[in-house]
Amino acid sequence: MSQIKVITENRRARHDYFIEDTMEAGIVLQGTEVKSLRLGRVNLKDSFARVEKGEVFLYSMHISPYEQGNRFNHDPLRPRKLLLHKREIRRLIGKTREEGYTLVPLRLYFSKGKCKVELALAKGKKLYDKRDSYAKRDAERRARQALARRD
Repeated sequence: MSQIKVITENRRARHDYFIEDTMEAGIVLQGTEVKSLRLGRVNLKDSFARVEKGEVFLYSMHISPYEQGNRFNHDPLRPRKLLLHKREIRRLIGKTREEGYTLVPLRLYFSKGKCKVELALAKGKKLYDKRDSYAKRDAERRARQALARRD
């Protein structure tokens, strides 16, 4: 069994997107970034990934500067390279060229001491799709409450 320690999750992504496919990617970090991640000082909100020149980069992920770091601290919003196999990158290039698809990080975690990001191929939800999701969730909640009252 692999030891996975979840650092943060992007719950907003499941609300705003239909998740088509997920994959695990490594991430290139600087020294003080790893220390900030171990303290849980990261935010995935509004972050996204893009394929550029055969490489995948993660944008808008905010890793707070390490408090004990000095001049070696990092830029909190710098683009970070993701580590994927070439065949995975080629597949992502084909999929993201389709209309409406984007790459969104779902969660950040440590697996066997290495920092990994769960990347999702996602399609944006329209407002009416979100309303459908709310209606289904509300109906399920009411059904559970009705069953609980009957018992």
